[in-house]
Amino acid sequence: MLGGVGGCQGGPTRFPARCTIAEVCLSYILNTPDDQQTMLRQIGVASLQDLFASIPASVRLQRPLDVPASMSELELTQHMLALTARNQSADQAVCFLGGGCYDHFIPAVVDAIAGRSEYYTAYTPYQAEASQGSLQAFYEFQTLICQLTGLDVANASLYEGGSAVAEAVLMAMTVTGRQGKVVVAESVHPDYRRILGTYLANLDPRIETLPTPQGFLDPDDLQRAVDDETCCVVVQHPNFFGGLEEVEALAKATHARGALFVVSFDPLSLGLLKRPGEYGADIAVAEGQSLGNPLAYGGPYLGLLACREQFVRKMPGRLVGQTVDRRGTRCWVLTLQTREQHIRREKATSNICTNQGLFALRATVYLAALGPQGLKETADLCLRKAHYAAQQLTALPGVRLKFKRPFFKEFTLQVEGAVPDRLQALLRRGYHAGLALGRWYPTLADCVSVAVTEKRTRTEIDGLVAAWKNA
Repeated sequence: MLGGVGGCQGGPTRFPARCTIAEVCLSYILNTPDDQQTMLRQIGVASLQDLFASIPASVRLQRPLDVPASMSELELTQHMLALTARNQSADQAVCFLGGGCYDHFIPAVVDAIAGRSEYYTAYTPYQAEASQGSLQAFYEFQTLICQLTGLDVANASLYEGGSAVAEAVLMAMTVTGRQGKVVVAESVHPDYRRILGTYLANLDPRIETLPTPQGFLDPDDLQRAVDDETCCVVVQHPNFFGGLEEVEALAKATHARGALFVVSFDPLSLGLLKRPGEYGADIAVAEGQSLGNPLAYGGPYLGLLACREQFVRKMPGRLVGQTVDRRGTRCWVLTLQTREQHIRREKATSNICTNQGLFALRATVYLAALGPQGLKETADLCLRKAHYAAQQLTALPGVRLKFKRPFFKEFTLQVEGAVPDRLQALLRRGYHAGLALGRWYPTLADCVSVAVTEKRTRTEIDGLVAAWKNA
């Protein structure tokens, strides 16, 4: 920071006591050829190529790099603005997209608090001496996630919803000691299932995916699939199609064979639905984007994980605890760190290198601002508006609900005609009308997933119906 004309002070990088503004600016300019030659002479090397002499020529890049010519700052700024102008945000069309990312309302208090300088740099608490402010914020986040899920312990966040599912499965493997198989419902987000497949690609357990032709996992099918080699069962509730699963029956069938029940949930749905801890979930995970975080072109987002207390020693990530210092003052510490950097490698249960501290903070502010009643009202608005939209859309010829299941804020429509063409026509009319499910499910090529949040007005829903009618 400049401390005045001709001087500067403090900060991570210290400049000479009486440096000029020009000298400060020059410190940000790349090394000149003369600077490079000076450094090479200092280390006794004749050229940059000599630095790579120890690398065999066969593995060195032998062709010129296809890198465009450099630009001036003005040209680069104009180029980047032109690129960003090609993006389409959810605000440029009325958004009925879902599939894990939702256009929910974000109260102004979230941006106001999370945007403060002392919060905006919230990051991973690696060391025990991490700031008390960050640790307290993470502790409050954990507390709110426990209250939300009805489970005993929550960690200080994971990457996002997909990797949270995979981390929960790895955790279940260490808890049960079983390496046979993982049973996953086909109604779990297909991207989450792909991520899980990547995590387990070189490990022993095989993934058995159970079909869900009726839009939910039949408990009888699960009962036949689970055996003594199964470490866990993974379901999503509400599922990728928007429908509710028979979670209590599924939990019972899972526990009957000694496996763990892993549930991926929608955080806002818990304003109305039973909490995972109340229907038998052992580990609950979620994508936390809907808790005060913007769509942001697909990420980064926030992974949530909570579990029962007896599994805490196998939990990935970090756990912040509350204690008192030697003067009896309340303070916060890192109670548990399970990454190989912190404990013996063979005992590590996590490879989480960072967490989503800023997004966890935003979720904390969001949940604290809404409170239980606000969460319930938000969920109720989503439910009512989604059912109104489904009722109006299915009144159109050639449109019907694909699955006869209770749903929360998403539902699946079966429509006549080419789905991608229909969605493109609706987009030209100003509506992100839904997701074409044929991308993931070939048998559902004539289906569209529609999500309706509390932000959607009756006018917008009626406008979508009229657009569908005329598209």
